[in-house]
Amino acid sequence: MKIFTPCIIRETASGLNRVPIEDELMRSREIFLTGEVDAESMGSLLKQLMFLNHESPDEEITLYINSPGGEVDSGFAVYDYIKVMPAPLRTVCVGLAASMGAILFLAAQKREMFPHSKIMIHDPAPGGGSLAGMKPAQLEDYLSSLKKVQKVLGDTIASATGQTRKWVLTKTKKDTYFDADEALKYGLATKIITEKEPIR
Repeated sequence: MKIFTPCIIRETASGLNRVPIEDELMRSREIFLTGEVDAESMGSLLKQLMFLNHESPDEEITLYINSPGGEVDSGFAVYDYIKVMPAPLRTVCVGLAASMGAILFLAAQKREMFPHSKIMIHDPAPGGGSLAGMKPAQLEDYLSSLKKVQKVLGDTIASATGQTRKWVLTKTKKDTYFDADEALKYGLATKIITEKEPIR
């Protein structure tokens, strides 16, 4: 199935050229995470953030997120870079920011949502592969590693929201969804974008 890439027409010295909309938006320092968090998507996002940061380290970057989540390690590779880059970041939840998508949403100081968007947080789940055939010692090591990830995720959410780690753990033991009003109430979001307000 061929994926349609929306373009606009720009007049240049060489004539009329088709320019992908994403390229045009990037010139306005607006970038996107749409889809799963994995090595490929995070590699692309990291390159965009690095480019915009090096180009203008004092200008705000806006990251729009609509993601079901994905790989913890890949997501934290971008999260860690966001935390050390000089350029300020604004995240906007469009649709759903779930799991690792929610963690990336929380990486910014300015975290905005559209009225019908949602945030979902939960504990880490076993990744690819099967636990079948593992010996007791291997299972203990695996569960110990999973608990360490659980602590890191919990501490990250608590730090961003101002909630206690105990509160976070009660919410992440299952898939917990927050609508825009709830996300604002509990510190996940800092603002709801209304239809009467300009996005930028």
